Amino acid sequence: MPKRNKILLSKQSRAPLFDTLLSHAQRDVVSFHCPGHKNGRSIDDSLKNYTGIEAFKFDVTVFDEVDSLHDPVGPIKRAQELMAEAYGVKQSFFLVNGTSVGNMAMFLSACSPGDSVIISRSSHKSVMAGIIMAGIWPIWIEPKIDQHLDIIFNSTYDQIKDALDKYPESKAVFITSPTYNGIVTELGRIIDLCHRRKKIVIVDEAHGAHLLFNKQLPKSAVEAGADLVVQSTHKILSAMSQGSVLHFNSQLIDINRVKKVVSMLQTTSPNYLILASLDLARRQAFLYGGKMFDGVIESCQSGRSFINKEIPNMKCFTREDIKQKGFDLDLTKLTVNVTKTGLSGYEIEDILAKKYNIQLDYADIFNLVAIAGIGTVQADTDAFTEALKDISKKYKGEQRNWILQIPSLATEMVLRPREVYLSNNTKRVFLKKAVGHIAAQTLTPYPPGIPVLIPGERITQEICDYLIEMSAKDIRISGQETEELKTIKVFTKI
Repeated sequence: MPKRNKILLSKQSRAPLFDTLLSHAQRDVVSFHCPGHKNGRSIDDSLKNYTGIEAFKFDVTVFDEVDSLHDPVGPIKRAQELMAEAYGVKQSFFLVNGTSVGNMAMFLSACSPGDSVIISRSSHKSVMAGIIMAGIWPIWIEPKIDQHLDIIFNSTYDQIKDALDKYPESKAVFITSPTYNGIVTELGRIIDLCHRRKKIVIVDEAHGAHLLFNKQLPKSAVEAGADLVVQSTHKILSAMSQGSVLHFNSQLIDINRVKKVVSMLQTTSPNYLILASLDLARRQAFLYGGKMFDGVIESCQSGRSFINKEIPNMKCFTREDIKQKGFDLDLTKLTVNVTKTGLSGYEIEDILAKKYNIQLDYADIFNLVAIAGIGTVQADTDAFTEALKDISKKYKGEQRNWILQIPSLATEMVLRPREVYLSNNTKRVFLKKAVGHIAAQTLTPYPPGIPVLIPGERITQEICDYLIEMSAKDIRISGQETEELKTIKVFTKI
């Protein structure tokens, strides 16, 4: 993070895009531009009566005063420059379609068709979209599963080094850090290794836009020196949903290519309220984030301690637990293992929502994941932990032999995913007879949420057996195109 001084603090106290939009809204300008609600006048009363009308005055279209996201020369340009300065990078790009579009942009910016990229198999589904769009060869790193904590770990330094040794022709390394559970990998060592070998490092830091602003938190990918980093500013900081940022800080990638790719992927009608919220989220985090996250971390740490001491059949792993595994932990995440209750995470998530008016971000069979943000207060954490304590007393399930596991994913990559995904040369075969065929669809059982098949891979007996077993257990398999997983789509022509 840039060293703070009076000049920097003065600059970071500005919010040029928000100020421009506020000034425009306060003038009550007669609108003969899109959108059709005309400053909120025709918004349905059921919505307007709840929200009020003022926010809709920020919903404008592209004109000189408010600038253009695709060719910024005014307040958007200045807001993006302040974002880059806040994060200590060369350039930052506002995104209005979340980190998903940022992942696609990173692959298209860093790679040419036919390049190979080292990637963890547990990456977000938007990564597969980027792989297909960019026409690259994925070199998969099989995720490490911890059956004691019932979580999936990130790619390690040793795994990435082994992959680089085995595939020296690889163009880039793609890392997801933090994971959904807040697990942060050894970014500094990995990035140093990659750059010594002239490899591009691109990082999905969707859950890490806040890391830079509090010294108690792990090091951010931008601080560690990654070439491209995408962050969901809306996930932990105070931007509105869909508001993300792509940071550029590379000597290995052409900045003009990044600009063209980002422009190609984004709407020409961006929501200016989202853009303004990015401007304000940056200002808030830079000026006040340290103190605000002190409170959030204290709240989460007290919640972690309460769960571990007061609820015998639930467990929340600590930073020390994770460091013993060679990783670090974002302290604003609470992962609560509930297997000893006999109830699944899904069941408890449902009880929390319906009986206690508490909505979680994510649950699986084994765990609940509570994501705190810059707006989380102690009362929120107290309500959550007290509800868990109450649930542990009132609800009992039968102990089940749940095991977090995946088959070996070291299968042959026969074709680039793009070649298969865009092809019409496919057919359906019975799953039991699919061994040896080339997959033409992505299949991802939840849990653990890791694709066991992607387009272009050779289907093995072990994967077929695993999918049959998961289907028989009524495990949801994302990507299946029929009500029951009896057949699978395969490629028919090479």
